[in-house]
Amino acid sequence: MPRPSVAQLVYGTITVICSAAAMLLLTQAQARFTVFAICLTALALGLLVAVTAPGTRRPTADPLPEAAPLPRVTVPAQERAVAGQRDAA
Repeated sequence: MPRPSVAQLVYGTITVICSAAAMLLLTQAQARFTVFAICLTALALGLLVAVTAPGTRRPTADPLPEAAPLPRVTVPAQERAVAGQRDAA
């Protein structure tokens, strides 16, 4: 299993803190068991967010090979115009 990226860790941590604070404030829990259950739920939610958050993936195969440079094509009319500008100068 690949290591989680920094973004995944940050998303999970923020989720744990915010969800725990919100649940504790909304329920106004004072019993130890309720606080423990809320913290456990917040940790599970943070883990879920960290695992499902998109991370950076290393490419498994080489990207497309570089294309050969295209040859420069000139139209005869352009060549005459450039030659005419050189003669006038």
